[in-house]
Amino acid sequence: MIGVAFALPAAIGLALPASIGLALPASIGVAAKPAARTTVAGIPLVRIPAGTFLMGSEAGEPGRAADETPHRVTISRNFWLGRTEVTQSQWTRVMGANPSRFGGCPRCPVENVTWHDVERFLGKLNEAAGGGFRLPTEAEWEYACRTGERPDAARIDDAHANFDARYPVRGGRPGRYLGRPVAVASFPPDRHGLYDMRGNVWEWCADGYAPYPPGDAVDPVGPASAPKKVIRGGSWYFDAASCRCAARYSHDPADKGFSLGFRVARDDR
Repeated sequence: MIGVAFALPAAIGLALPASIGLALPASIGVAAKPAARTTVAGIPLVRIPAGTFLMGSEAGEPGRAADETPHRVTISRNFWLGRTEVTQSQWTRVMGANPSRFGGCPRCPVENVTWHDVERFLGKLNEAAGGGFRLPTEAEWEYACRTGERPDAARIDDAHANFDARYPVRGGRPGRYLGRPVAVASFPPDRHGLYDMRGNVWEWCADGYAPYPPGDAVDPVGPASAPKKVIRGGSWYFDAASCRCAARYSHDPADKGFSLGFRVARDDR
């Protein structure tokens, strides 16, 4: 569990990292061909194909926590996932006001939103777009993160993500701390074409937080009755270990903070 409603650090004037043009390695595995992409209601989406993966982390992974029990999970249906975290401009277009503590940056992720705020946003977005938008489940989120990883994914560093790189995973090199969220897509995408799956802001998931049940699972969803909701992905304010695909954190759905945001999912219709 983490807290995000800290005393806000002074906003500092930083040159945002430029989008980096890299020669990308050939895609392998589930991303063997270019992912389908579309834009609905101004939200760019990437189609994530169904499949099976090992959720959680294995003993010896640097930074792993006890609640990351490895188990096989099948995502039985294709789904769409936002290419980026929802931005301040996208939020404001739907909701009419920007709640972000780091406001005035239309392409930065919206933050300082509760899980309940996000549900209200999704309700209004679905009214305009004909339905289907939702938060990803925790399993969908980790599946997209893992299947989109590049061969150098073990290198969680400040060239690939916005996090507090002064605190790398074991064996990593210390790096920069930018001290704030930055514009989405400021770092290279993963093999699916998703941006900022590691760092920038934490991302609310649909699930209630609970220990993983024993055994394999198909389309698992954490209990709706759980008092806390899952957040994934790490943030600009947290260390490299929080950016791992397997890292699980949780918050009360009424919590908000300057590193809490989200990305949308949408049913494949």
